[in-house]
Parts: sequence; C-alpha cells; structure tokens
Amino acid sequence: MDIEFSKEDLEFQKEVRAFIEKNLPTGTELWTKRTRWFDALRKKGGWDIPKWPVEFGGPGFTPTQRYIFDMEMGRCNTPPQLPFGVGMLAPILMNYGSKEQQDRFLPGIRDGSVNWCQGYSEPGAGSDLANLRTKAELSEDGTHYVVNGQKTWTTLAHIAHWIFCLTRTSGDGPKQEGITFLLMPMDDPGIEVKPIITLGGSHSVNDVYLTDVKVPVENRVGEEGKGWTYAKGLLIHERTGLAGIQNSVWALEKAKDTARSVKVGKRTLMDVPMFRNKVGELEAELMALEFTELRSLASASEGGDPGPESSIMKLKGTEIQQRISELNLEAAGIYAAPWGTQAVGHKFARGATSGYLGGRATTIYGGASEVQKDVIAKNVLDLGS
Repeated sequence: MDIEFSKEDLEFQKEVRAFIEKNLPTGTELWTKRTRWFDALRKKGGWDIPKWPVEFGGPGFTPTQRYIFDMEMGRCNTPPQLPFGVGMLAPILMNYGSKEQQDRFLPGIRDGSVNWCQGYSEPGAGSDLANLRTKAELSEDGTHYVVNGQKTWTTLAHIAHWIFCLTRTSGDGPKQEGITFLLMPMDDPGIEVKPIITLGGSHSVNDVYLTDVKVPVENRVGEEGKGWTYAKGLLIHERTGLAGIQNSVWALEKAKDTARSVKVGKRTLMDVPMFRNKVGELEAELMALEFTELRSLASASEGGDPGPESSIMKLKGTEIQQRISELNLEAAGIYAAPWGTQAVGHKFARGATSGYLGGRATTIYGGASEVQKDVIAKNVLDLGS
C-alpha cells in the first residue's frame, strides 16, 4: 500500500489551500456565508460536488484528490454541504435512476434549490432496517403506488421539499426482498411532519406520517423490490461520511485551544496531566483512523469499492466525536450546567452541554455501533455468516 502523496497531489493540496484562503467568507451570517462559499466552489469547476463523476458535472478528482479536498475542507471548518441530496441520493440516481430522473432531480440537488430528507428508519425498524413496514401498493392500472406508514428520526424533514423513501411492496421471501425505493414530494397532502426535540434541545429530526400518498411509478428508482440493494450502497457512503474524520481533526484542535484558555490554578487545563493524556489518546486514535481511511483510499485508487472499512470508520469516527464533546464539557466545568440561550462564564460553555447531549445520537444513526460491530465481525474478522 502506497500512502505517500505524489508531486501532483501535493500541488493539488497547495491549490486547495490557496482557494480556501482566498474564498472562504468570514464575519457573515451563516446562510449567506454558505451561499457565497458554494458559489465560489461551483465557479471553480465542480468543486461544489467533488465526488460526482465528470459526466454529471463533477471535477474528475482522483480518489487521492478527493481525500485531500475533504481533509483541507475539514481542517478549515468550511460550510458543510447538506448530505441527503448531494452525497446520498445523487449516487443512487446516477447508478440506478433513469435518464429522465437524472435530468429532473440532479440539477436541483446540485444548486441546493431542492432539499431532500431520508425516509429509512421506522418505529421498530431502525438498526433492523429490513424490518420496515411502510407499505406501497401498486394501483390496478399500474400508474402509481399508494403509500401508508410512518418514518421516524427523519432529519430535516421539516425543511425538505422531497423525501427518498424505502417502502415495502411485497411480504414474500426474506425481509430484505420486496423493498422498493420511491421519491415523494413533501407537500403531498398525505404527508404530515411532526417535530422531535432531541436531548440537546434542537429540532433536527422528525416523525413523518404517510397516509394514502400517491406516488407515480416514474418516481420509483430502479426496479420494484430491489430497494434494499440500492439502500446498502447508499449506507456505505453515508457511514463513511458520518465518520467525520477531517471535521474531528479540526474539532480536536479547537478543543485543545479551548483547554489552553481555561485556568487551573497557575496552569491551564491543557497542562493538567490527566486531561492532556485524554487528548493524547484521542490524537493517537484519530491518526489511526486516518490511516484506515488511507487504506480504503489505496483500494479505491486501484478500482476497488468501499467495503467494511466504512463500518470501521463509522464506528470509531462517531466514538471519537463523542469523546471530543466530552473534552469540551470537561473544559466548561460548572459553566456547562446553565446551558441554553444564556451563556455563563466561558463563551464556549454555552454549547458544551447541548453538543454533548446531541452527540449521543452519533453512534446510533446511520447504523448503530452494534450493527457496525456485526458487519466488522462477519466481513473483516470472518467470525461466522
């Protein structure tokens, strides 16, 4: 495995750093900053969609360039792209969607004019996703499906224009069969969204109720009953993204800076051996995770597909995210207790508790840690079928 960057890759890294330094907006309202940033990326020539292939407008990055690009963006904490359209649905449409679906949906996904949410999890079908019960019945004339059921923990459903949804069209055979991938507009009168306020106090997830929703057959992606195949491919990419490795590199550096600002007697918190040891352990594990990503990169550079490495990265990456939030909570100390709208003590303390509580979900969504361990045991350690 060769994990050294070539001369060309190092030149590309310099180009990315120069672009960030020149174009990253500062001191502006978040949404305005995000809009200006992605406008600059788009004008650069597909940098707003770095993982898309050239035929769909992507920049044609090599796997190594994609890694470098993500690494530099993460290290500078650049505005994130909403993942559901660009990073999750788009690859499914490119690989399994019809030409008409690609022409219809990809432009709005790219320019951000159409927001998407993911209709996967249900009550009783979270980590055991194949147990889903939302039913889609084909009409007698074969022109549309009628969908009834409930989705839960649906992130950003309250601001989404469309939802991509796994539905059950058949109960025969293994439960992984008979699942169909459908696209639905969220303004359909049969769709109702109810908020779920999380432990951290935020409204990001929702319950979505589907009652007699009519979905034209042209909104079915791929073949009927093949949705599980498409969903598995999507989950591999989702889990890799959820690992958040590059963002954790930035977050850990920020946590260290925060600790240096907290006085403990005549020292700073960063000088306290127990705290410094925790930081050192995290840095070592994060570095090991980066090398795991590089191994996956080496395989991709030779034409391989993402495999069980995505579960390793998701498992460890989300655990590291939680431990970084614990460092911030420890640094905030007593000032983390009165969390919410009013800041007390250190400025960073206001978000310490909400970040910690909200972060409890990272090891659950996208496939709980127990599921990732099963995948690793079967496909990496070969511990049974």
